[in-house]
Amino acid sequence: MMTYVALLRGINVGGHKPVAMAELRNLLARVGFVDARSLLQSGNLVFRGEARTGGHLERMLETEAAQRLGLETDFFVRTATEWKAVVSRNPFPREAERDPAHLVVMFLKEPPKAKDVAALRAAITGPELVRAAGMHTYIVYPNGIGRSRLTHALIERTLGTRGTGRNWNTVLKLAALAHA
Repeated sequence: MMTYVALLRGINVGGHKPVAMAELRNLLARVGFVDARSLLQSGNLVFRGEARTGGHLERMLETEAAQRLGLETDFFVRTATEWKAVVSRNPFPREAERDPAHLVVMFLKEPPKAKDVAALRAAITGPELVRAAGMHTYIVYPNGIGRSRLTHALIERTLGTRGTGRNWNTVLKLAALAHA
């Protein structure tokens, strides 16, 4: 059996797309997964099941969540091995150590093109730093995320793909949960 980490985009944020984590864990059980665990209330799940490709699994979970829960949202799924690589390939280890809440990993549906990553870097007007690796973009927000002009919408529009972000603290907690 494979261990997976699934991130749901934009749920339980400011009353938007409310869903209980117990409902999501039950959904996973109803579609054949086991040992479903959740972290926080923002759609972070770890579970086990038969090996499937990430894209197929994402589409299946999105369809099941819509049909069974009336929840329209994107799922971003990585295996425990892929998650471990996200942690080990962090290009900002000093920032992660010093200020993990201001280091965000954006999990993407598709890997961005090099020209789109360059365009994103060119669009930065503040002190933010961006590095892309495969289907992940690492972003340092030294002055905080809330005041930054490097918004989620700008990132997605420039990279040409959808994504969801998690700060480094959450990334590490999910890594520990996936490897427990």
